[in-house]
Amino acid sequence: MLSKSRISFIKSLHQKKFRNEHGLFIVEGIKSVTEFIRSDYEVQFIFHTPHTSPNLLNLSRNIKAEEVSLSELEKISTLTSPKDALALVKIPDDGERQLSEQDSVSLILDGIQDPGNMGTIIRTAEWFGFKQLICSLDTVEVYNPKVVQATMGSLSRIKILYTDLESFLSKNQAPVYGTLLNGRSIYKTDFLAKGLLILGNEGNGIRPEIQKYITHPVTIPRFGEAESLNVAIAAAICCSEIRRRE
Repeated sequence: MLSKSRISFIKSLHQKKFRNEHGLFIVEGIKSVTEFIRSDYEVQFIFHTPHTSPNLLNLSRNIKAEEVSLSELEKISTLTSPKDALALVKIPDDGERQLSEQDSVSLILDGIQDPGNMGTIIRTAEWFGFKQLICSLDTVEVYNPKVVQATMGSLSRIKILYTDLESFLSKNQAPVYGTLLNGRSIYKTDFLAKGLLILGNEGNGIRPEIQKYITHPVTIPRFGEAESLNVAIAAAICCSEIRRRE
């Protein structure tokens, strides 16, 4: 049975302040928990219901685990309708999140705020084989439970780096593509083998101080009357075009 103090501790991880303080974040659902067990992330503890998949229990035999009732799981879950497993996972140290050598165009996120958009972008990036995302310091935290849930396990395989974009871009030598209203059509753009693609904030786009580093402005042409395009959808179109041209 979960004690009140343990319930309180786990519930505190619903908030960014305490995730940072304890260096832990929450992953929920058998599928996602299994993905993290198989990844380079350190899964520290698993809470599971009596009917949890045997596959998960076999994978997690070297990880501390505890069987809990559904009502107990509801007390610690971030979900309205919790699933059958919840894991506490260690947040990697900054030193473990260094960028790998670029093997294609890397995505940069400038001020993305919506957790659902962030999670969808991570999931989309993995689908198209992108291995890392570079995020501005004010981009939504990737360990936000809503982001983690929206990635459907893809977070376990994507490297995420939060950094000062101006400082990063000032040292960059690769071509920089950026999604702007007055850019060249993405369908007519030749993407080079290596480079960076910047996607901007949902409401304000790419900040002016970041736009100055863009060497190849691109746009997704509008054929209808919609006022704007969701940033996660824009990311999917961009990723698809980059891969199509390889």
